[in-house]
Amino acid sequence: MAGLEIQLIAVIVSVACALPGTFLVLRKMSMMSDSITHTILLGIVLAFFITQDLSSPFLIVGAAAIGVVTVWLTETITKTGLVSEDSAIGIVFPLLFSIAIILITRYAGSVHLDTDSVLLGELAFAPFDRMIVFGKDIGARAIYTSGFLLLLNVGGILLCYKELKVATFDPMLAAVLGFSPALLHYGLMTMISLTAVGAFEAVGSVLVVAFMIGPPATAYLLTDDLKKMLFLSAVFGAASGILGYQLASILDVSIAGCMAVITGLLFFITSLLAPHRGILAVWMRKRRQRKEFTEVTLLLHICNHGDTPEVQEENGVNSLTNHLHLEPRKLRRSLHSLIEKGEVKRCGSLYVATDIGMRRAEETERTLLNTQ
Repeated sequence: MAGLEIQLIAVIVSVACALPGTFLVLRKMSMMSDSITHTILLGIVLAFFITQDLSSPFLIVGAAAIGVVTVWLTETITKTGLVSEDSAIGIVFPLLFSIAIILITRYAGSVHLDTDSVLLGELAFAPFDRMIVFGKDIGARAIYTSGFLLLLNVGGILLCYKELKVATFDPMLAAVLGFSPALLHYGLMTMISLTAVGAFEAVGSVLVVAFMIGPPATAYLLTDDLKKMLFLSAVFGAASGILGYQLASILDVSIAGCMAVITGLLFFITSLLAPHRGILAVWMRKRRQRKEFTEVTLLLHICNHGDTPEVQEENGVNSLTNHLHLEPRKLRRSLHSLIEKGEVKRCGSLYVATDIGMRRAEETERTLLNTQ
């Protein structure tokens, strides 16, 4: 039963993180999630000092507020033009996180509030924190808290889908249409901060970052459609949670660690095999383009010298290699392909372009002229 609850929590958290994370990936703000998941510790500490209660809902409010402050400080520093965005993150993130660590070690040493419990949450312990309603155990508390986060994120994205889409891809158009890109931006950052602080108690901030960036980045390799990307992000996140738990059970190691590993493996496998953006697809496309370029170059050479006095020298079977500076094997392969296509034929000691080859050469020359 505990194993089923752990997997259910992981699936809910992963989907809750992956949905807003999709917009982070599209906005090229992936590292912001890492920054937020660490700096919200300061918000939790400050709220605890005020309430003196680790279960107070004001801890979530404080954490979300510091998450937004993190984004604001980062963007303010970036707008000065003195440093890049990643450098600004490298300044704000350690500053706020270190302040939180100092406050914890100095003033909250006797309280169950430390970097391990906040940042390295352990899913294996989540089923022990039960939700009791009217004296009845209705399941692990994390199922309901993460479920509420998921519903909140799904509702927010559905409610502002068109606005988020326009503001993500074309902020200027969003402003012209009457949307407020800044309001949508900080609304999204608030959603991400709430998701981070709500999820890290169960899975830890490291896994929150993995779930928030890994599945959307993987989905981005497979589609350019935002709706499909959101769906695939959720699927990859859920798969990472389930497969990660199974791997941890087999190896008897950290559950969160295995889930993060599976997230990375899914990305690398997809980056290798994706039909359009994958490494293999790109390599094959470039290989095909090089082959086509060589064939077109050879065909144009044969056509352009077909009616000249130097045809014997230029298009001769034994002299063609000297003029094109191609490797003999590559030349033979290209000639064989052109002959198979019926664009070139051999006439005695010469290679001659056919009518089909002449038409292709003329179309290629027209295309080249139009692109100049």
